[in-house]
Amino acid sequence: MKLTKLASAAALFMLATGGSLAQAGAPACTSDVHDDFDFWVGEWNVYAPGNEEGLGPYVGHNTVSRIHGGCLITEHWVNTAGAGGESMNMYDPLIGAWRQVWMSNGWYIDYTGGLNADGAMVLTGESYTIQTDTRAELRGIWTLREDGTVSQEFEQKDAEGVWQNVFTGIYVREEDDPRAEEAEAARAG
Repeated sequence: MKLTKLASAAALFMLATGGSLAQAGAPACTSDVHDDFDFWVGEWNVYAPGNEEGLGPYVGHNTVSRIHGGCLITEHWVNTAGAGGESMNMYDPLIGAWRQVWMSNGWYIDYTGGLNADGAMVLTGESYTIQTDTRAELRGIWTLREDGTVSQEFEQKDAEGVWQNVFTGIYVREEDDPRAEEAEAARAG
């Protein structure tokens, strides 16, 4: 009985929307704004900042994919300790801004924004640390660098309201990474 009601409701919804959801494969998110974060899409080895090449120790791996007709960018992060998290990134037409929602077993982030004048993606919002039940203002900045790497910075406001860096990662595409074997060995344990 419940299945019949669900099927009836789905059929009514399809009729009300003109069956538009049934048009599989139709490009949905093709405007220029939907390409704003494409520079972050790829398979990445992530390093702390450091030596003369700008790369310090390997800190993790990130897979960033554009899916659902370009409407959603997903992130799958795993650090060297094996901990990780996921994010969903999308241009939200209801607010006219990019939005990221991140979730791991210890941290939740929800922030919005867009490209700044220099072409960096800047998202500002709030983070929540689950174990300590604390909230903080957070800003994420993703910058495509001249060499094709991406810098990712997280900044949190301190008690005086000043932004303080809490993380910087340098993203190197796996296929371009001179230390790829080293990174792969670190992932394998």
